Amino acid sequence: MSPHHALPDDALPDHVNEQRERAETLRHRLGLSRRHLFAATTGLAAAAAIPLAGPAEAATRRVLVPPGKRGIILYTVRDAITRDPAATTSPSGFRRVLEALSAIGYRQVEFAGYRQHANAEGGANLDSVEGARLLRGWLDAYGLRAQGNHGFIPGSWPLTTADLDRFKLALEIANILGLEHMGTGSDPTGSAYKADWDVAADKWNALGAIARDAGIKLYTHNHDAAYAFLLDSGPPDEQGRPTRSSGIRKLEYFFGISDPGLVHFEMDIYWAHVAQYKHRTYTAPDGSTRTDVFDPLRTVRAQEKRFPLFHAKDGASNPAVPNGYDMVPFGTGDIDYRRFFSRLRHPGYHNPMYEQDNAPGADPAQSLRLAEVSYRNLAALRG
Repeated sequence: MSPHHALPDDALPDHVNEQRERAETLRHRLGLSRRHLFAATTGLAAAAAIPLAGPAEAATRRVLVPPGKRGIILYTVRDAITRDPAATTSPSGFRRVLEALSAIGYRQVEFAGYRQHANAEGGANLDSVEGARLLRGWLDAYGLRAQGNHGFIPGSWPLTTADLDRFKLALEIANILGLEHMGTGSDPTGSAYKADWDVAADKWNALGAIARDAGIKLYTHNHDAAYAFLLDSGPPDEQGRPTRSSGIRKLEYFFGISDPGLVHFEMDIYWAHVAQYKHRTYTAPDGSTRTDVFDPLRTVRAQEKRFPLFHAKDGASNPAVPNGYDMVPFGTGDIDYRRFFSRLRHPGYHNPMYEQDNAPGADPAQSLRLAEVSYRNLAALRG
């Protein structure tokens, strides 16, 4: 529908008009043009087409993500953070982006490193004690709490002195920022082989102990490959490595060999659903093909306290693409977040962070606009 044929306000549901009013308020806060505002409210109206509970029903259903738990990983708005403030009127750099996210309603953020544009307040690199103090001041000023960071995990094992010192500095920075958790955006290993996951468990148990002594929970983030099947049996290949699987998935094997008191996890729920789509069969030790469909919710419920964080990234089903889903703003896709969050055993324990890898675009306001759409849909979840 073009702007010239848009429905009049009195023909729209009340909740859509309320969202438009909030978007208008946000436009003034962020300095968006009316063209940007129209694009934002179009997205909000599309999101509002998802069935919502009526007023009486909503009043009796619990909020699935409490206000203080509504978070965003800053990778989603990386374009805004790295913009040159001298060349734009849009929010840029950590300080102004944190201010904008707070105005939207977010109360938690997860860092994806500490770099911004060199012209932003504080300079290009805030990955230091001094930079962390500056960031902490902005977080406090805008009523935000940092819950994690996709940061430095040593590449060496056994640890080199340089890697150990840098890891300890990362923990010191985490404590200044007030993080309860520190992690990485990568899997513990990219290997398919059991022996490599055994080594990864030794390394992560050691790193987890160092982090625990600093008062921090260490976590690893998953992609779909982590839930592919482990190669742990069958006839060996030319290098003596196994070629078949007992049917256990790689990260699920890692759950069992890593210390639950030292090693924690952040499920990216989008990538877990990609795994459900892609990794459905394996070759058993006898050479037969077996089918086993991955269940993200069941995996979390089996060791829920080991998942303090989630990436709440949504996807629209699309069998034409290799991953089976297109990334879309939260609440506008086909992943059933209402079911997922409502069936957790420990409501209020987890910290969901909205993420959308493709939120940045040619429009400088796009990533923050999609953050607004996604926040409203996250807040609207009832179960």
